Amino acid sequence: MVTEAKAVEAADNTFWLTLEDRSRRLATINLVPGRTSYGEQLLSFRGCEYRLWDPYRSKLSAVIIKGGLRTPIRIGERVLYLGAASGTTVSHVSDIIGERGCVYCVDFAHRSFRELIEKVSTHRPNVLPILADARFPSNYSGQVGIVDMIYSDVAQPEQAKLLADNADFFLKKGGRIVLMIKARSIDATKAPSRVFEAELQILRSRNIVVTDRIGLEPYDKDHLAVFGVRN
Repeated sequence: MVTEAKAVEAADNTFWLTLEDRSRRLATINLVPGRTSYGEQLLSFRGCEYRLWDPYRSKLSAVIIKGGLRTPIRIGERVLYLGAASGTTVSHVSDIIGERGCVYCVDFAHRSFRELIEKVSTHRPNVLPILADARFPSNYSGQVGIVDMIYSDVAQPEQAKLLADNADFFLKKGGRIVLMIKARSIDATKAPSRVFEAELQILRSRNIVVTDRIGLEPYDKDHLAVFGVRN
């Protein structure tokens, strides 16, 4: 069911919708009108359909909402998404990059991969699923070209190394990265601040300049979003 929004404010290629109760919610324009990807609410305003973007289900939404940041992904870009899971955030990235863009989605969990195909990529031609382990980019190097950006959200140890290894294969010079560091997936015995700093040091040692960072509380505990640029 599609309901009406009261007002819309553009923020690059994402949007703030004012609802009937006067609350403001982040959203993207639906690339596939009438279809949802994970049960999200659809709203319309002046003939355009929007999908609400839940920060409790998408770390990228949480980062934008909490940090007041501009969307780090741009229209028409080629994005490598590591840890795509069932495609909740992927679907909004698909909205943002539009028909001229492409998002390569890497995940090795068969169940999540099936959901990614059924709920997202089947209906979105700019989403290309790749069943593979992101620790070994050489295994899918024939399926991914040079990209403008790498977005990584994996629940594995050595998260910064994994991203940097993929950057060596695929990220153009001056290309951007977003890394969602999950401290408890790396070392549950250490303070998250120590884990974060160690991962940041790895990025710096691998020719990636860290440009910004933001914690994800209260949406996700012991998580840090890191933004950077490849030299």
